[in-house]
Amino acid sequence: MLLYDQVQEDANNLLNIYLSLSARKTNDVMKLLTIFSVFFMPLTFIVGIYGMNFRYMPELESPLGYPLTMLVMVLVCGVIFFWFKRKKWLSTDNINFIIYAIKDITAVF
Repeated sequence: MLLYDQVQEDANNLLNIYLSLSARKTNDVMKLLTIFSVFFMPLTFIVGIYGMNFRYMPELESPLGYPLTMLVMVLVCGVIFFWFKRKKWLSTDNINFIIYAIKDITAVF
């Protein structure tokens, strides 16, 4: 009876380790998706505003309207990048994971 309990406990420990590793990989994937969505949400919003064909938008008449809009988009990306860097979401391990995920996604196409 003692050996049976030991084997059952070892099997439970192995199952817990497997589930823990699986949950960690899922968390890494969710972090990657969060990083991509946070970068693209404000840019999509800005592009969506300018794609609406308004008649009275002051920056459409200005010769600097387009460059200023592009500058704002670059600044938004820079702020998000440094915010993630400060929170240590863009550490070397995460960047390597992102590169690996991008290579994995592009290999399908």
